[in-house]
Amino acid sequence: MFDQSLLNLSGVGEKLQETFSEMGIETINDLLFYFPNRYDVYEVKPLSELIHDDKVTIEGEVVHKPSLTFYGRKKSRLTFQVKVENIVIKAVVFNRAFAKNQINAGDTITLTGKWDHHRLQITVSNYILGQMNQSSEIQPIYGLKGELSNAKLRKIMRIALNQYGSMVDEILPTEYLNAYKLPSRSDALVHMHFPETHQQLKHARRRFTYEEFLLFQLKIQLLRKHKREAAAGNEQKFQAEKVEEFIDVLPFTLTNAQEKSLKEILQDIKSPYRMNRLLQGDVGSGKTAVAAISMYASITAGKQAALMVPTEVLAEQHVGSLQKTFEGYATVSLLTGSVKGKKRKEILQKVAIGEIDILVGTHALIQDEVQFSNLGLVIVDEQHRFGVEQRRALKDKGLNPDVLFMTATPIPRTLAITAFGDMDVSVIDEMPAGRKFVKTYWAKQNTFDRVIQFVLKELKKGNQTYFICPLIEESDKLDIQNAIDLHQQLRSFFEPDFKVGLMHGRLSTVEKEQVMKNFAENEIQVLVSTTVVEVGVNVPNATVMVIYDAERFGLSQLHQLRGRVGRGNAQSYCILLADPKSEIGKERMRIMTETTDGFALSEQDLKLRGPGDFFGRKQSGMPEFKVADMIHDYRALETARNDAQVMIAENRLAEEAYRGLKIKLEEEDVFSGQVLD
Repeated sequence: MFDQSLLNLSGVGEKLQETFSEMGIETINDLLFYFPNRYDVYEVKPLSELIHDDKVTIEGEVVHKPSLTFYGRKKSRLTFQVKVENIVIKAVVFNRAFAKNQINAGDTITLTGKWDHHRLQITVSNYILGQMNQSSEIQPIYGLKGELSNAKLRKIMRIALNQYGSMVDEILPTEYLNAYKLPSRSDALVHMHFPETHQQLKHARRRFTYEEFLLFQLKIQLLRKHKREAAAGNEQKFQAEKVEEFIDVLPFTLTNAQEKSLKEILQDIKSPYRMNRLLQGDVGSGKTAVAAISMYASITAGKQAALMVPTEVLAEQHVGSLQKTFEGYATVSLLTGSVKGKKRKEILQKVAIGEIDILVGTHALIQDEVQFSNLGLVIVDEQHRFGVEQRRALKDKGLNPDVLFMTATPIPRTLAITAFGDMDVSVIDEMPAGRKFVKTYWAKQNTFDRVIQFVLKELKKGNQTYFICPLIEESDKLDIQNAIDLHQQLRSFFEPDFKVGLMHGRLSTVEKEQVMKNFAENEIQVLVSTTVVEVGVNVPNATVMVIYDAERFGLSQLHQLRGRVGRGNAQSYCILLADPKSEIGKERMRIMTETTDGFALSEQDLKLRGPGDFFGRKQSGMPEFKVADMIHDYRALETARNDAQVMIAENRLAEEAYRGLKIKLEEEDVFSGQVLD
């Protein structure tokens, strides 16, 4: 019935059907669920409440017949005066000459438009002769194509709802409708298109927001169930006492957040299902310590572990620190593209016979020649740097190894629930005791000389400095300080006393690695770079991060860059050089100087940039909802997620009360396990 052609509706002919088709509307069902983009609210307010430059609605009496003037080609301006609350205001209507014959002195008129408080003038976008009735106060505005008007679409929508609206089946169980006080599906549908009050619209939106999130979360939970059941077991019976002993000898105490994340990971390791978990934590929050303990647990179960990182320098650093940590407990080896010849052959042999417990490396770990004896746990650091195929190849090295992805990019909880819905997410949102926070300052470009003097003072103490720029070389379009120019400029300031290095995306991988190595070993004291150091090596000696044109970076990226310093015992500083023109730019700088919490920043970034841009590319595979908004409706998203988990865990979709939801999911072929895969 609902999949019938639109030609069954009176008022829809073949030409209009083609227009609807261009809008993605093919059936009655498509039309009914084609919701408005926005709603124009025509609420008459007293003059004292009107705000300058806002869109407002006022009601008054026309003082005299309008005067009409023409200008340009076919352009017109209609002006007349209206008495509102005994004050005469001027009304201006552009390019609607016909209105001169409709508006007469003494008429009551309702005007909507932009209010100019200083001139007591309204530039009219819409007018109604007479007083506004209650039902016309909220007007739905749809996305349109061709010659279809909002008025025509509203008329056809009214016909469709009258004919089919009452036949729309409920898909939510009664207990949830009652618990959340949600309107029925058919009532909510009418109120989305023709709300009589703000309250009606609010509840209709609430209902469809929950419905969209619940269906999406059910898909994700079913996908996870399918993946878990498809993954052969990898139950690792680790020795809990040995793991506890290992934790006790570590030179630090785990934070509560680390303990919570570790507990979740260890539960996954000993479960019969393959772990698929994301561990997020701010720079310096102690993700590596949690990863090390997890690897040791796997080793006590007689398995091997692999740690894959994006760069050779980072791999070398990890091996250095892990060998100290695991001295007397496990063997740790390095495998990168630079390990060649006899040494490489020896490592490959030892890995194959199980003499190496932990293998750390770059994408070299996924080469065919690397064969593990018994790979139990795979840890991928900065997982967004690796492609899906690379990650899968590493997983396929072992007999269904558990997989832990780690990221220092604080992803807002809302996005983590949605983007990584088929993964479990652990969060380390607490910093180790005694860690000094990086002091952040916003400086204008004209204070550059003072910044240089401050950096010089730090360099004389034996510390190092980063200078970050947005572009590699000069651009005609953007007046941005670039890395190559800045490198030359800083050399004249600091050399020969202090060496200034340069790194950017156009260097080869080998060249980049060499520059970073030189900086890490203090052969370079000042490093000028583009954002390629965003996720990089640990240089405890670097205490100053200067970011040029900081307003051109998102908050999360600025926070990542700031995390490159503050890794040693000395107080560190981040200086944002920026002259932002926009309010958003100024807001970013203010937030950065006030907030050191990466998760709080990521939530702010999400609000400023939107979910599509958060991962650096538009939409980024994020689901598009008709009504729901992941940022503003995050509480509903969390509620829907919890409800979906219970429904799947307790197999509620088999019950009669959940039949509507099951049918809806079957329509989208969810039960094949292919959805979202």
